[in-house]
Amino acid sequence: MGAPQPVAELWRGGRLESQHLGHAVVVDGTGALVEGWGDPSTVIFPRSSCKMIQALPLIESGAAAAAGLSDSQLALACASHSGAAIHTRAVEAWLATIGLGEADLRCGAHWPGDLPARDALIRDGGQPCQIHNNCSGKHTGFLTLARHLGAGPEYVEIDHPVQRAVRAAFEETTGETSPGYGIDGCSAPNFACTLAGLGRAMARFAAATEADTRGRAMVRLRQAMASHPEMVAGEGRACTDLMRAMEGVAVKTGAEAVYVAILPAERLGIALKIADGGTRGAELAIAELLVRAGVLDPDHPAARRLRNAVQVNWRGIEVGVLKAAAGFPGPQLPGKA
Repeated sequence: MGAPQPVAELWRGGRLESQHLGHAVVVDGTGALVEGWGDPSTVIFPRSSCKMIQALPLIESGAAAAAGLSDSQLALACASHSGAAIHTRAVEAWLATIGLGEADLRCGAHWPGDLPARDALIRDGGQPCQIHNNCSGKHTGFLTLARHLGAGPEYVEIDHPVQRAVRAAFEETTGETSPGYGIDGCSAPNFACTLAGLGRAMARFAAATEADTRGRAMVRLRQAMASHPEMVAGEGRACTDLMRAMEGVAVKTGAEAVYVAILPAERLGIALKIADGGTRGAELAIAELLVRAGVLDPDHPAARRLRNAVQVNWRGIEVGVLKAAAGFPGPQLPGKA
């Protein structure tokens, strides 16, 4: 990983207390790097930020059409959801329509991030299951594809037809041969690429038209995410709040402080990675870049919550501020409002 640059800073008592360093890119519809911060050639794991790429074979294979999937379900296939009732009920219903159940998932179980859902489980003396996993929508998409292909049940194995299709889509959209993979928190392979390659993939989603199969799949997925932001993350989550604040723009976070954005009207893709894995730095950085691109109103509550975020202690006293580092992201691009 090359040298990152200062992206976000926490100030307290007039002093710099903490600093997040990172890398970021803006790529246009031709695949050209428009701007870069830090080292665009840094090799990263995109983690969950690339779920829309992982969902491409679901549509391109005809599996989504055969299963009659709605845009809401496709948004769920791209989600890192909170495990709220709106998410778990949708996953249960989707599994039932393809004749499968919770035991067929391979994502593992964890407590839902949604507090009402978690509290309800505790009150009822229950335990979380795999449907509560934030990746259960993606995995249900994998199962739908595996069923359509007539492939075996171990769809997270690297040599399974599902993962071979995912890798092909990943390398084609990033324009790179992946140097390898790691195993994600949900047990699926996560293919590595450069940050510039991830930005290139997002730009291809942004510039896609319905002229061919790949383009139609990209358009449908980006529109599904932007139209159903509540399915992609959940109430109070940055992805959901940011997409609600914009028109037609899709954004997606990934573990270890990766963030991407698809800007169709501008035909631009954005990708960033905070070197220390800090989510607060990634959320601030993506908000700054979206404001700079002219697609996010700086006065919208979603933007104000992430940019120049006042830090308040347990007594309600303002004690500091999290803000962009000097020089990041810099002056607004020419021609942007």
